[in-house]
Amino acid sequence: MKNIVTVSVLALLLVVCSAGKLEFRKAYKLRTVVIDAGHGGKDSGCNGKMSHEADVALQLALQVGALIEKNLPDVKVIYTRKTNTFVELIDRAGIANKNNADLFISIHLNAGPSTAYGTETYAMGLQKSEGNLQVAKRENSVILHEENYKENYNGFDPHSPQSHILFSLHQSAYMENSLRFADKVEREFKERVGRNSRGVKQAPFLVLWKSFMPSVLIECGFLTNPAEEKFLNDKTGQTYIASGIYRAFKDYKQELEAMN
Repeated sequence: MKNIVTVSVLALLLVVCSAGKLEFRKAYKLRTVVIDAGHGGKDSGCNGKMSHEADVALQLALQVGALIEKNLPDVKVIYTRKTNTFVELIDRAGIANKNNADLFISIHLNAGPSTAYGTETYAMGLQKSEGNLQVAKRENSVILHEENYKENYNGFDPHSPQSHILFSLHQSAYMENSLRFADKVEREFKERVGRNSRGVKQAPFLVLWKSFMPSVLIECGFLTNPAEEKFLNDKTGQTYIASGIYRAFKDYKQELEAMN
């Protein structure tokens, strides 16, 4: 029995030794985040009475990125766009994949009845309600502005519920951490920013489907609600929203690194 134990220990040492040195697993570090401002250029997104989704999303994305760059200098921040330009959905995810991002954050504004208000953060998954599917269909319709979209997205039809369902399980490998971050975002919005949180949801978004890392899409409020549109265009309001996303990111980073 003693000999068996000795052999087992020696075998273990052989596995972990390389060139005469013990190798230890490196601690996980969240090094790269890609921040995606939804829409842009020829695609204005949804519209309020005085603003466009593409413009407000860009302002928020730049503020979130600036907070991370200032306070977490060990994190590399990459933007899918920094100006009012059109970027195809497949290229937004491609930027994240090419740079081996640890997290992909897509920032959007919502549309609905003038009485609808509040924030929602989505992870990739089967729609849990007709409302979730409608949001996904609206955001996914961006591809109609793209050339060769049927080829790029494997024949995907943004108007077809069946198309949305078919690819919805693609991101299952990253689901746990996507939902982990999404929950932190909505908690910040509700508890620290004082916004009405409509919760964490799942829906089949193309931009999340094509990204190979934990990914979320944040609907920061309804531009079709006059009060929310005013808040989302106000400098103080934007600072609150951006700070909430930043704090969620900081907490998520610390938690993952402590776990690993």
